Amino acid sequence: MVPVVVGTACVTGRADIVWWRAAAALVVALALQVGTNYANDYSDGVRGTDSDERRVGPVRLVGSGLARPRTVKRAAFAAFGVAAVAGLALAVAVGWELLVVGALAIAAGWFYTGGPRPYGYLGLGELFVFTFFGVVATTGSAYVHEEQLSGLALAASVPVGLLATALLVVNNLRDIPGDTASGKRTLAVRLGEGRTRWFYVGLLVGAMVCVPLIAGLGERPGAVLALAATVLARRPVVAVLRGDRGPALVPVLVETGRIQLVFGALLALGLAISS
Repeated sequence: MVPVVVGTACVTGRADIVWWRAAAALVVALALQVGTNYANDYSDGVRGTDSDERRVGPVRLVGSGLARPRTVKRAAFAAFGVAAVAGLALAVAVGWELLVVGALAIAAGWFYTGGPRPYGYLGLGELFVFTFFGVVATTGSAYVHEEQLSGLALAASVPVGLLATALLVVNNLRDIPGDTASGKRTLAVRLGEGRTRWFYVGLLVGAMVCVPLIAGLGERPGAVLALAATVLARRPVVAVLRGDRGPALVPVLVETGRIQLVFGALLALGLAISS
């Protein structure tokens, strides 16, 4: 949702917004997110890396036995199918190059924890999130209106991607003990607890540092409104740096999601009003 709103706001004042395209882009983004979550639930569950003994976060359907693996797998495919249909409509209206981007996004969502060699188990999950839930989703949402790559949209995608990555980092920080025991070599496991905590803080700081650059270079001074989201970062940063672990990091995950939503809304508003 956040990258679509920001990407759409980037084109205000410079292109006519086609609202059905914006809605379709939102459907694609949400369906990909849902599909990826179901795919992760399924793949982690059948591999046994999400058992109740190791799980710290919210209950998983397959790992807890609440749903059959094939049911969750079908739900993942159904969500990816919705994304594909909405993406096809955009490809017909805008350009067939969007089919390539959509296919890559679906493949990335499935092979994050699926397939014989899931890249999420190799410490590459953060790169996927930054790329597809940040850069691709934001610039793609602007592209469906302008039908060309925008420097402003690309710049705005960076902080959006950094905050999306921060969500995954704190999630993986929480899961370091269980992931280590199950052989899931996430980036957090590879970096270790201490460096992962500072990596999380660096992602939040990096997102905020990008704002004045976007406002100045993109000639959209209203973008500085997004800096107001900084006040929401104090509690999660304090919790992470003081060494909170396990269930104590669940509120940090929630607060990080809140930062992302508020930051995205304010950035989009600032971009729109100064267009």
